Amino acid sequence: MDNIRNIVILTGAGVSAESGVATFRGPDGLWEGHRVEDVATPGAFVTDPHLVQKFYDERRAKLKTVKPNAAHEALAWLDAEWKGELLLVTQNVDDLHDRAGSRRLVHMHGELNSAWCLACDARMPWAGTLLDFPDCPECGQKYLRPDIVWFGEMPYYMERIEAALAVCDLFVSIGTSGAVYPAAGFVQTARACGAKTLEINLDPSEGSHLFDESRQGPAGTLVPEWVARLLQD
Repeated sequence: MDNIRNIVILTGAGVSAESGVATFRGPDGLWEGHRVEDVATPGAFVTDPHLVQKFYDERRAKLKTVKPNAAHEALAWLDAEWKGELLLVTQNVDDLHDRAGSRRLVHMHGELNSAWCLACDARMPWAGTLLDFPDCPECGQKYLRPDIVWFGEMPYYMERIEAALAVCDLFVSIGTSGAVYPAAGFVQTARACGAKTLEINLDPSEGSHLFDESRQGPAGTLVPEWVARLLQD
């Protein structure tokens, strides 16, 4: 680890699962009892906006009942202590990394506690309901939707993420399936730029063979162990 200075970390649903947040797509192919196509596409919002708003209202309310786990806290500790460059990229739309204290953080798939106005393009913190289609605080129009990146939409912060991958010495993927692009391709980008690569996942992912090292086990156990060793070294 002597040559490690710049780090990019990607986290997925496996990091928050131990806090009680349902993984994006369960073993039955559903997300909290719904087909992904019915609640996570622009077309679904046009077809049944009430269903989509209700779904994300429920997910937003659930956040108040969960808290960061040891993996979130360890990554926040690394963020605070690491002297080199660090970027934590999460695919999760929950706020557990934020509440744990991570600051060098981007939410590439948006955030549950944020709303986006389709009329004026403003984005704003939002903790309440969107089901009653409230007025936008910026323009007064009733065009607020969850500030979530749905299938068919471009993830946020891609330029910043790609720039960080191009100069990182270590890329770490934690709790991700390795199946959803563009995030699934980050390991290849990092490898092409000369970075070492590490995967921490409960089970082998679809992209495990692309990493220099893959460790299997609960994120709440393995991530604190890895962070402690990294900071010690």
